Amino acid sequence: MPDHPLYTEAVEALKIYHQAQAAGVVGAELERLRLMAEHRFQAVTDYQLNALGGPGEKGH
Repeated sequence: MPDHPLYTEAVEALKIYHQAQAAGVVGAELERLRLMAEHRFQAVTDYQLNALGGPGEKGH
């Protein structure tokens, strides 16, 4: 759900990544922000799969 804390955290992490990118942040710091956003969206996906009866993280 769009108002679920996992989802809102993922969206916020992506915003922070894009803001840093636009501000000229490069290198390890930008990569760290990208990975944080990516991991948060993966958590959302895993949660949704699990909630819908899919394989989720354990099915990989």
